[in-house]
Amino acid sequence: MTEESYRTVERRGRAEFEVTGSEFIGHVAPAPDADTAESFVAEVREEYADATHNVPAYRVRADPFREWASDDGEPAGSAGKPALNVLQQEAIENVVAVVTRYYGGTNLGVGGLARAYSRAVKEGLDEAGVVEERPHERFTVAVEYDDSGTVRGIVESAGVEFDAEYAERVTLTVRAPVADADALRDRIRSATSGRAVIDADNEARD
Repeated sequence: MTEESYRTVERRGRAEFEVTGSEFIGHVAPAPDADTAESFVAEVREEYADATHNVPAYRVRADPFREWASDDGEPAGSAGKPALNVLQQEAIENVVAVVTRYYGGTNLGVGGLARAYSRAVKEGLDEAGVVEERPHERFTVAVEYDDSGTVRGIVESAGVEFDAEYAERVTLTVRAPVADADALRDRIRSATSGRAVIDADNEARD
């Protein structure tokens, strides 16, 4: 995985339309990993269990990069591949899409299905909002209370996301851009004269 920025979706999106009696609903959501993507697919399938088809597709910046789609009972190549193709053509990553179809009594043919499934994903993406994102990583910083104010100030000034847990020691879980993380860790080590315990083994990227 590179450290360059990538395109993803900002939030969940939903689009709905009808083609020759069949109702199509496009659902799109951010997915930082395959487990999140598969959970979203399961969620939509449960909510729309009475639908004729729930066609999933996702692209996730895992190592190795993962992308997957299924026709979910539609003719081969008419649904999952067109849905995934939209995500590929738009170069969108860390995203999952599910297109729900309620059959309306008229066969659309492979071409008609492909157009409808593609449209559902495109319109879902429009609703979800496409944004540029920089790869981030997570790490923890454990310090005594005496150093906690200093460390918290450094993290806040860096403008990164973090959660603080106050127990016997103070533990901050930090999410920082990959490109900035090393420098941030160095600042924390320097400011605490090396007293901060930074958990490099806990690093996770998204």
